[in-house]
Amino acid sequence: MVVVRRGKLVFEQYFPGRDEPWGMGDGQHDFDATSKHDMRSVSKSVISLLIGIAIDRALIKNADEPVVKFFPDYAAVKSPGWDNITLRHLLTMSSGMQWDENRAWKDPQNDEPHLVNEADPYRYVLSKPIAAPPDTVWNYNGGGTDLLGNIIERVSGQSLEAFAREALFAPLGISDWEWMKYRNERIASAAGLRLRPRDAAKIGQLVLNKGAWNGRQIVSAKWIEQSVTPRFQAIGYFGGLFYFGQQWWMGRTLSGDRDVKWIAAMGLGGQRIFVVPELDLVVMITSGLYSSGRQGHAALDILANFLIPYIRENAR
Repeated sequence: MVVVRRGKLVFEQYFPGRDEPWGMGDGQHDFDATSKHDMRSVSKSVISLLIGIAIDRALIKNADEPVVKFFPDYAAVKSPGWDNITLRHLLTMSSGMQWDENRAWKDPQNDEPHLVNEADPYRYVLSKPIAAPPDTVWNYNGGGTDLLGNIIERVSGQSLEAFAREALFAPLGISDWEWMKYRNERIASAAGLRLRPRDAAKIGQLVLNKGAWNGRQIVSAKWIEQSVTPRFQAIGYFGGLFYFGQQWWMGRTLSGDRDVKWIAAMGLGGQRIFVVPELDLVVMITSGLYSSGRQGHAALDILANFLIPYIRENAR
């Protein structure tokens, strides 16, 4: 756990525990401040920041551009309805695409393993039927995030890793990181990022600072505002009742008589970056609860029952 208050690191502690590094086995690991940890779907929130930077640089006109514009080489495989899907629909997971990754990994109806196993996962995603009008139904979807990652590569002329390094990580002073690939050698945009917890906390601080870092605007404040504006109710994911914006989550904690709002990036197994604007607080927690239905409870318990009450009490 790493706690940043008013822009300063005020607490950190590391414990032995589980990590599931891609291709490096499972089991207990010793962790310290130098250890990278799988961020899993925290990666999606970082992709949102990178899309914002690409728009700021006029590599993409805006988030309402049609997705198929960036994939002319897949025109023959796209399903009917794809012409109406925009980048914003992918960002808010409201494309209406027929997609289900809320199943056991080995279930043949689970779409997520196809991102790992298909020779061309982008072809797989673009061939999925559109089952509902866009912007009407929220459905958790990593396939759309993988398309966003590939769009960044197509408009920048760089690998996702190279663009992320130059545009985001280097300005934040993040040098020790990895972005894993699927076995088909495609970048795992939706789930493959590995960061040290202190560096993951910098991502939260960047959002808290409305896209600014050390006096430099890394991503526009307008993009941050759009990203953390609730768009849909996201029920049943990551152990709570949340709202969803543009690859970022929003929630609230009742602390005494106060309703304290927060923003979060969340990943499988209990990876969490919490941003609490009214308390000038960032909390980064890693965990190894990959197969537990209670994986979201521990981090929320720490935030709601320990950190927020303590800060509120001692801020008086």
